[in-house]
Amino acid sequence: MTISGPRALVAEDEILTGEAVALDRQPLGLGLRLLGGLIDAVLGWIVYLALAVFGAGSLVDAGVLDAGTYQIFAIIALVVCFAVVPITVETLTGGRSLGKLAAGGRIVRSDGGAIGFRHAFIRGLLGVLEVYMTFGGLALIVGMFTPRAQRLGDLMAGTYSERARRTRLPVPSPGVPDPLAGWARVADVARLPARLDAQVTRFASGSGGLSPAVRARIAAELAGDVAPYVTPIPDVAPELLLQGVAAVRREREGRMLRAERERAEIFAGQDPFTGAPQPRRGGPES
Repeated sequence: MTISGPRALVAEDEILTGEAVALDRQPLGLGLRLLGGLIDAVLGWIVYLALAVFGAGSLVDAGVLDAGTYQIFAIIALVVCFAVVPITVETLTGGRSLGKLAAGGRIVRSDGGAIGFRHAFIRGLLGVLEVYMTFGGLALIVGMFTPRAQRLGDLMAGTYSERARRTRLPVPSPGVPDPLAGWARVADVARLPARLDAQVTRFASGSGGLSPAVRARIAAELAGDVAPYVTPIPDVAPELLLQGVAAVRREREGRMLRAERERAEIFAGQDPFTGAPQPRRGGPES
């Protein structure tokens, strides 16, 4: 028997929680991923050269180490710098590294949760092949054909790079003007076009420096452009209308951003289906 019912459409970059709430978790773009990987690779080579060439190499020149011992040390340094250190850093920091911090991303599981040792271990081992042995060529090719710019290590470990830098909350405003307090409780202010929204915001916050004649002219023009997006239209001066619209939109966007951050912070440490806490660092995986 086939049971049909309503379905929820979830975008490719959204994650559906156990409560059927879709979270918008934006993946980091391929260009920023390349930047972060390049920074981490350069740092790895700097540490390796400092240890193997300038450190142990000087001991060989001084006669402290022989050639055989130096080769063993160089191999150990390679493994430590390009496998052990990246795995350890990602495990302890929950998917962050200096390169990822600079690019504004972090590694998370495919369900949006924090990664553990198993994920970092798989990524680190395959990273030696696709990042260092192929000079990033294999990672670039695979990332170009995956929806979240995932490299081979991400596909095997079930991870991707999430955009960690969130949109900042709007600057606090004086609030809705007193004559519009009652209107604000019932007002329906639709989403304004980006350019008009920026113009209204700039006028509401910086109109005090304009002359009265210029301020009145600009307010009348902007009020006419805003009118189709506001219901009902209050019987007030155009400048007061713009201040009310800007305050209502800023308060609404602030509530939405705060709610999104709270959901993301709660969801990052829980299993998306059971709600059980998940380990952020090394330990047993669910």
